[in-house]
Amino acid sequence: MPVYALPADLTLDTASAVRRQALAALGEASGAQSTPWVVDAGALHTFDSAALALLLELRRVAPQQALEVKAIPARLRDLAQAYGLEFLFGPAAEHP
Repeated sequence: MPVYALPADLTLDTASAVRRQALAALGEASGAQSTPWVVDAGALHTFDSAALALLLELRRVAPQQALEVKAIPARLRDLAQAYGLEFLFGPAAEHP
């Protein structure tokens, strides 16, 4: 499974660069495979709604829209809930 670790800082100011890095890393690692992409959010410390936008984008372009998010910070989970985007994490998502 291709894995990408999010950086500590993911805000509107950094989202474009992080998006490019994530798509390059995950796309290159998966090649022609149809395995789910895995995003490790454990390092996230400073973030805003741009983090959710990135996760939505990754889910959209992942093979068969399969995206697994691990080590989700409680604040990110709360933000997703406020926007009605809890589905991003799925029922089996890890809790910190």
